[in-house]
Amino acid sequence: MNVLISGAGVAGTTLAEFLTRSGHRVTIAERAPALRHTGYAVDFRGAAFDVLSELGILDAVREHDTKMTGTAIVDRDGVQTAELPAEAFAGELEVPKRVLNELLYALTADHVEYRFDTSITSLAQTEDAVTAHLTDGSAETYDLVFGADGVYSKVRQLAFAPHSEALHHLGLSGAGFTMPNFLGLDHSGLLRTVNDTAAYLFNSADPDRLTVSLSFGTPTGDLDRLPRAAQEAATRTAFAGDTWHIPRLLEAMSAASDFYFSSSAQVQVDQWSTGRIALLGDAGYCAAPAAGMGTSQALLGARSLARHLSVAEYPDAFAKYEAELRPYVTENQANGRAAAEMFGGAREE
Repeated sequence: MNVLISGAGVAGTTLAEFLTRSGHRVTIAERAPALRHTGYAVDFRGAAFDVLSELGILDAVREHDTKMTGTAIVDRDGVQTAELPAEAFAGELEVPKRVLNELLYALTADHVEYRFDTSITSLAQTEDAVTAHLTDGSAETYDLVFGADGVYSKVRQLAFAPHSEALHHLGLSGAGFTMPNFLGLDHSGLLRTVNDTAAYLFNSADPDRLTVSLSFGTPTGDLDRLPRAAQEAATRTAFAGDTWHIPRLLEAMSAASDFYFSSSAQVQVDQWSTGRIALLGDAGYCAAPAAGMGTSQALLGARSLARHLSVAEYPDAFAKYEAELRPYVTENQANGRAAAEMFGGAREE
């Protein structure tokens, strides 16, 4: 089959690799001008290791283990009150996100057609095919189209539901960036929650850098679509008047070249497929960043979808994929809601 995948993230590239092994021709359209390196670390749990092994990259991934230890929970004044084990944030194995992206790209680059700086503008399907129009001006007919293009999926928006219906905000938004490791953390983290804010700081791959996440309660995820200046302003307002290291962190935020902002949301749609179009990864069933299951869901979802397509045609393959993965996703989304409460709902009076 001739297949189009929107999104060159973990879900899209993993699906592309497995589909090409079954003899299909795969094109990946990626909106970014080059391979994405946003995000700081990804972790793996349970059956995700089996997928990495099937892909043939498990040993290479292990070579980049961040070797995180625990995370200290501190109070308003920075005094430790408890400690979370490494698995709470780093799973059974954690690596820098760019490492996984690069390994998957290297695995697929010689037999998958990548079209960077390109996204889908429209989809029209019949019983026999799907015609996709792309921002590069091309239009081509495909046997199947997959949306692996993240929380704000264009494929989902075009073929399933608008963002307002599919996205469920979990009351939490936050800024992320790196700065000099002024605390001297060594493969460890600090978590401080005060009222409806949370500061999570950790050191992993680079001993000289500190990764910072400043989260706060929000009624919607609208900040995601605003300019950086507005996102910074909202972050400053949320943490205004706080002490500890907060003023220094806010100052570093404005100077950071790797500033990143996102809201915690879940994706919920009634079905993950419609005709010859299907969703996977965060595009179809994001559990929330705080759940720590995005990478595992992407890997397992891609393998499940490819396996069912290798033995059955659509729509049967799509139905079996969803039946297999739905219970796993439902559990992860429940955990995601609980995790978001820990960051945005934890309060200190």
